[in-house]
Amino acid sequence: MSGAVLVAIAASIGNLLQGWDNATIAGAVLYIKREFNLESQPTIEGLIVAMSLIGATIITTFSGPVSDSVGRRPMLIISSVLYFLSGLIMFWSPNVYILLLARLIDGFGIGLAVTLVPVYISETAPPEIRGLLNTLPQFTGSGGMFFSYCMIFGMTLSPSPNWRVMLGVLSLPSLVYFALMLFYLPESPRWLVSKGKMKEAKAVLQKLRGREDVSGEMALLVEGLGSSGDTSIEEYLVAPATDLTESDAPSDKDKVKLYGPESGLSWVAQPVTGGSVLGSVLGSTAMSRGGSIIDTMMDPVVALLGSVHEKNPEATSSMRAGSNLFAHFGSMFSVAERVGPREDNWTEDDPHTMDYDDTRSSDHEMTEHDEERGDLETPLLSQSELPLDHDSSIGEVQGAMGIGGGWQLAWKVSEKDGVYKKVFLHQDEVPASRKGSMMSLTGSQLPVSGDFVHASALVSSSVLGSKGLVIQDAIGPAMVQPPENTAKGPFWKELLEPGVKHALFTGVMLQMLQQFSGINGVLYYTPQILEQAGVGVLLSNLGISSDSASILISALTTLLMLPCIGLAMRLMDVSGRRSLLLTTIPILVVSLIVLVISNAVNMGMVPHAVLSTASVIIYFCTFVMGFGPIPNILCAEIFPTRVRGICIAICALTFWIGDIIVTYSLPVMLNSIGLGGVFGIYAIVCCFAFVFVIFRVPETKGLPLEVIIEFFNVGSKGLQNEVME
Repeated sequence: MSGAVLVAIAASIGNLLQGWDNATIAGAVLYIKREFNLESQPTIEGLIVAMSLIGATIITTFSGPVSDSVGRRPMLIISSVLYFLSGLIMFWSPNVYILLLARLIDGFGIGLAVTLVPVYISETAPPEIRGLLNTLPQFTGSGGMFFSYCMIFGMTLSPSPNWRVMLGVLSLPSLVYFALMLFYLPESPRWLVSKGKMKEAKAVLQKLRGREDVSGEMALLVEGLGSSGDTSIEEYLVAPATDLTESDAPSDKDKVKLYGPESGLSWVAQPVTGGSVLGSVLGSTAMSRGGSIIDTMMDPVVALLGSVHEKNPEATSSMRAGSNLFAHFGSMFSVAERVGPREDNWTEDDPHTMDYDDTRSSDHEMTEHDEERGDLETPLLSQSELPLDHDSSIGEVQGAMGIGGGWQLAWKVSEKDGVYKKVFLHQDEVPASRKGSMMSLTGSQLPVSGDFVHASALVSSSVLGSKGLVIQDAIGPAMVQPPENTAKGPFWKELLEPGVKHALFTGVMLQMLQQFSGINGVLYYTPQILEQAGVGVLLSNLGISSDSASILISALTTLLMLPCIGLAMRLMDVSGRRSLLLTTIPILVVSLIVLVISNAVNMGMVPHAVLSTASVIIYFCTFVMGFGPIPNILCAEIFPTRVRGICIAICALTFWIGDIIVTYSLPVMLNSIGLGGVFGIYAIVCCFAFVFVIFRVPETKGLPLEVIIEFFNVGSKGLQNEVME
């Protein structure tokens, strides 16, 4: 996984530059307003800071659709160029108007980086460390702030600090960012697959994962191009076919056969009616008309994903768990552990043809060596091993592969029209006391002593459809290039799909609540806030000016943030995103309330300064552990591939509009209602955010991106009757 880690670090430098800029302008504005006589013009002062936010808002409007069209990497390269140009112009800035132009260009670079870095990392990271890697932008951003504050503090000790140098230094690290983006960063493999560039996508995945065998993930990426919204929940008892005697075997009309990648291995899946773990959860939430008020308010997606993590917490924390869940079923459920070279090459000219070695393209040619090693080098079973008799009433699942987080990807063919459907399987942890009742629900007499597992399945239409797939020389549907219509880019009408709308509402609300909790406004104006709180008193004995003292406190605050973010990185894929939010938001509320009280009660200059500073530090450090990185992480995870760029742009647009409102209004609010009033408003917003997280924000740790949207599809439909029947 070192490849995925290194490219995530490289991409996160864009956020380091954003943090650098945020801290620099927070310190430089103290001297800018003096040079341009802006003390009596808080509107212009606010505009200098907010101009970068305006630029970010403008560029964000286009960044999502354009990145879906030209790729993530070119947009990040453009971002580095914009950072560099803005730094040079800010260094020159002869008047306030040129400075405003430079801040606008700087905002363009910030908007591209902040919008697309989380998307890029989510699309390249393996599920089990996706949360950790997507917290890197928060870490690098805070690191950039710390180094910038240290630089500014040193400059403030000089007789005449130069704000142009403070701002212009940004161009130097932006050159490093440009070099990494241009010469090292690969394109997102999910974007490459969406454009039908299968060979390039495979090469990138092999580099990112550090192994040759990436067929399982390639199959997942192909299937991730579709989000039809027809997802349903099914439950199966899965048992080795050899464990079932002829009298015990389920009826043909009900059973589904699963075929492993090794010759001679097969399994039988018997549908379970009434024993659904996910189905029972769905029926007890908001989908239930007769539920309590809490059940009615609870988002079905929250309950469904909560059930998955509760029933099998260790499975969703590691990709290797996929092989452990079904370990006694042979290599079908440990395909992720296979090693060795593969010959699964695609041709890019014809979307429905493949270029395989002749020894693999024949249904009947298999060497003795192939038989001994179980044909492990074949991506999926050849057609000769899959009895695709569409006249039969048996649904055939064509191969299954581990895709991370304990999930398996399979295909089944409809016996009526031969249409392929993708099946995401996940083992349910069923108590021993329930196994007997489960047996009676199946309508058959499966042996209780035999090896079997109870598995939930998310079933939906495959992007591969039914045409051009049953090819004599094909090795399986996952190895066929995506149909031409799925490689033409996103369709705006897909935004109206229930699951996408559901996810979009969650993402937009999270971004809105994050901004109106006030974090970016506080960060931009930390020196002024701390100066108003009286931090100069704390350092008066050192002979440091109030300007230098406030910047020094800001630097120390960002330094304390770094270990907090490091802890969040460790917990993001263990405790999870939702748990971190529910743990940290109450601390935010308490710190804000303490800050309000310290400003409302006359307790003397020194106690007031100490309590205010401590509250601000606790607020910052707690924020960066939860509400800081998690909205961006979730927004990069919950949308389907084809519309991910558009949806991220909508969420980012909400982010920047909220940022502009908060930042532009903060100086006015400080003058009118004071520090206590401002933080009182933020405390109310955080209370509302806590309630929203409880009822509307699901846990996504360890899940493949393509599985997450399937849960949103399920939660958006009235599936209660279908599941309970």
